[in-house]
Amino acid sequence: MAGVVALIVAGVGSAAISSQAAPDSLAADYQTISANYTGSQADGNADTSLDISRDFDREDLAKQAEDTKLQAQQLQTVLSQLASKAQTRAEELELQWVVPVAGYRLTGRFGQSSSLWSTVHTGLDFAGPSGTTIVSLAGGTVKSAGYSGAFGNRTVITLLDGTDVWYAHQSRITVSAGQSVDPGQVIGYTGSTGNVTGPHLHLEIRPGGGGPVDPYTALISHGVQP
Repeated sequence: MAGVVALIVAGVGSAAISSQAAPDSLAADYQTISANYTGSQADGNADTSLDISRDFDREDLAKQAEDTKLQAQQLQTVLSQLASKAQTRAEELELQWVVPVAGYRLTGRFGQSSSLWSTVHTGLDFAGPSGTTIVSLAGGTVKSAGYSGAFGNRTVITLLDGTDVWYAHQSRITVSAGQSVDPGQVIGYTGSTGNVTGPHLHLEIRPGGGGPVDPYTALISHGVQP
């Protein structure tokens, strides 16, 4: 019995000593870790200098300014390229041709002879209901617009390549001389003005403003099937 009591007393004393020693041991370990991380003041070889972040920020800002300037220059280059491509595309679209009317049938052909004409036929006739919308077959500038004898109400549009396009026998003209038009833009309506036997659009194609050529062939060459 006395031996058991002695063992209990010894265990309690050991636990008391351990609990007392633990904080001191932890403190020592912490001081060692701290010294290793920050550099001990007692160590003459330790680097105690501080990194001045202010200097680093100035360098970073200077580089950022240079990068921003370069970025702006690159953006300007891209915008210029896009503008150039847009201009080129716009010019390409201006050169595109479209059918000038819808809901038609072809009647008078280029080069045909008839008592209806004083000479051989100089255009291509698109017959259809009076009042059918007429659009410019390509982009250009209105050269003239008004009444022209046997051609009735006629609009002449000069395309970008210098070709003149005649739109004759209109019931009504909706453009005026000097006006710029886009491909597919409404320029008037079919009718029976001038020397006709029925409502239709008489279309003529005159390269360089000279003599007429076959409109059918000209349309086909520009990707349009009349």
